[in-house]
Amino acid sequence: MRRIVVASGNPGKLAEFNQLLGGSGVEFIAQGELGVEDIEETGLSFVENALLKARHAARVTGLPALADDSGICVDALDGAPGLYSARYAGEPSDAKRNIEKLLAKLAGLPDHRRGAHFHCTLVLLRHPIDPRPLVAEGEWHGRILEAPRGDGGFGYDPVFFDPGLGKAAAELPPEVKNRISHRGLALAELKKRLVV
Repeated sequence: MRRIVVASGNPGKLAEFNQLLGGSGVEFIAQGELGVEDIEETGLSFVENALLKARHAARVTGLPALADDSGICVDALDGAPGLYSARYAGEPSDAKRNIEKLLAKLAGLPDHRRGAHFHCTLVLLRHPIDPRPLVAEGEWHGRILEAPRGDGGFGYDPVFFDPGLGKAAAELPPEVKNRISHRGLALAELKKRLVV
């Protein structure tokens, strides 16, 4: 079985990686288990940040590395919080405070002005100086609710509404969410091309 370090400290992301790619002969190991510290995300795009994280994890561990940079992009906020989704309400990252800030910014807006999408960029490096990283992206379109709903998922899931399903992301069973989410779509794309 091949080992890949996941360049993230987010247990929700690691669980999604294992659920979607776990049966492909790959063992995913959280970077923290291998003593890898988070690196500052100084990129100006999702791709740049994912590449920074993957290179750092691969360099420290000597293993192939998979990194994810994701965020929620809200139309009425010109794509914010976007790259800054995890720390939208400041340091340290706090999902509840992030949601509160987002809802305050959108207060009073009607549903048709609350459009949003989750974006995920995945980068897989075979080694730290891999000149041909595998990049896969996915988007999940919906809108922002006026109040949180559901107990599942993580991050902005309680306020992200999928109109096709009539549910918040946090109300979806993991197997449904993983099939249609931004990360699920990016992982499915990556899985098609996964040669480590």
